[in-house]
Amino acid sequence: MRATRLVLRGTGELLITSGLVLMLFVVYQLVWTNVEAGRQQDAVANRIADDWRRPTPVSAEEPPPPLRLGEGFAFIRIPRLGRGYNVPIVEGVRERDLSRGVGHYPGTSRPGEVGNFAVAGHRATNGEPFRDLDRVRRGDAVVIETDSTWFTYVVDRTRIVKPTDVWVLEPVPGRPAAQPTRPLLTLTTCHPRWASTERMIVFGHLTESTPKAAGRPAALGGGR
Repeated sequence: MRATRLVLRGTGELLITSGLVLMLFVVYQLVWTNVEAGRQQDAVANRIADDWRRPTPVSAEEPPPPLRLGEGFAFIRIPRLGRGYNVPIVEGVRERDLSRGVGHYPGTSRPGEVGNFAVAGHRATNGEPFRDLDRVRRGDAVVIETDSTWFTYVVDRTRIVKPTDVWVLEPVPGRPAAQPTRPLLTLTTCHPRWASTERMIVFGHLTESTPKAAGRPAALGGGR
């Protein structure tokens, strides 16, 4: 009987320890990764603002310099997700990039360029910038802020696809042989929120380019 009690006690202690470890892991995933991502996003946002205050002269005849992985270069605003929604965009879609904001797929177009400007964002943990992306509807605005311009895109449709459906990143999504003729937008995230079995894709197109010197675009309320 004593041996049985010792076994039961040891098993109980092991279960309690396992439960505590599991609980700490859940807290880490649900709380701490968001706290840490928030700090990193603030640091990226401050760095972008500093860079914009010290612009590097670029000749109009020369293409812009290539973006470095992990480098922040713009902000994304989605009015449907709240007036305060404003997330930095960094180059790259590695895990370390996506914990610092929304990630731009290397090789896709830049904001405002003809072709497909494609970005990815977490829907759960690590800052979860696309947590409520399922609330976005056709006709909603997505505004990209760069150092000199506001680019206003309008949502055309939302699709749920397989993770292997990389056609969504093509210059003209779903038409691999087509030559792009206008600036497009693609937002990607996991679906459903707490899994990665599918992908939620939001497609849009550019409707307005507004110099920042002219004030905020209408989609953000206009004005200075």
